[in-house]
Amino acid sequence: MSITITLEQALALREKGALLVDARSPDEFSEATIPGAINVPILDNAERAEVGTLYKQVGKRQARQRGVELVAPKIPSMIKQIASLQAGTSLPVVVFCWRGGMRSLALTQFLELAGIPARQLAGGHKGFRRHVLNFFEHGKWGRLLVFRGLTGVGKTYYLHRLAEQGYPVIDLEGLANHRGSAFGNLGLPPQPKQKMFESLLWDELRKIPCDGYVLAEGESRHIGRVALPARVYQALQIEKSIWLNASLDARVKNILEDYPAIDQLKEEFTRPICALKDKLGKKTVNHYLQLLNESSWQELVSELMVNYYDPLYRHTLPVRRIEIDLEPEQTVMARIQSAVSEVLGQSPEAGS
Repeated sequence: MSITITLEQALALREKGALLVDARSPDEFSEATIPGAINVPILDNAERAEVGTLYKQVGKRQARQRGVELVAPKIPSMIKQIASLQAGTSLPVVVFCWRGGMRSLALTQFLELAGIPARQLAGGHKGFRRHVLNFFEHGKWGRLLVFRGLTGVGKTYYLHRLAEQGYPVIDLEGLANHRGSAFGNLGLPPQPKQKMFESLLWDELRKIPCDGYVLAEGESRHIGRVALPARVYQALQIEKSIWLNASLDARVKNILEDYPAIDQLKEEFTRPICALKDKLGKKTVNHYLQLLNESSWQELVSELMVNYYDPLYRHTLPVRRIEIDLEPEQTVMARIQSAVSEVLGQSPEAGS
């Protein structure tokens, strides 16, 4: 029986709950991996560089011999780590490296020798990456119904409430670890790299049947340092928008609640405020820095809304929209649900 499987077989095992093991170096893993995979590196970053240099400067045989020397002491701990995560399932472990070469083959064989069922992914992560890119270029998914509104209106909050009620939702900002503004990553974990963001987005979009839909927040092409694939961004433009309205005071309150431990983040606000100098002028930016220094958060956020964010987003106000006032709160969810039903009952048109 072959220990090598195709990407389609690997993804089917993943759907059933199989453990996926990325045998590449930590640096490669941090760039992108198959969502849900764990990293059990055959070679660490320095070791991979050493073996690669040997391969280029001396030859394949010497590089392989050095690789064996480096890997041999690690074999028991790697097997123990994977076995502990594999406990409780009879599904084989799916192991991959970059191209489906020696690293994943070696780890797969070690596991099999230890009595742990394992399969090597043919084509490795390179094949998976090609699959993701092909999906964004040629794949199909259902309708993307879009929530929009001025900064701080609470779009993400209401999407989460809808998700709790069973509505299909994609949290694009959650996938990107970014709130989609100049201060969007403050207090959040580092953003994923572009390739990883695309893998996470693929994992969400592929679940939307072609005759189905999902709710999402309207985003610009870039969410912090990552960018939406062109066809996904275009899909966000073709439906009638659901535009949420809230008072300035309510939006400021939402923003301040969205940045926990805001005083501890004070120093991190300096750089993005200074970056607004070209748009707002040196005098205004210095005023904002003074408000920051004084911890005048209410005033700072309010002025940033009025002078920067609101003009920016009003410029992109969609012509085709259903407006929802978020007050009174008692009836807002019913009105949002009604708007979703109304959009679903209409055919998408370009130029929303």
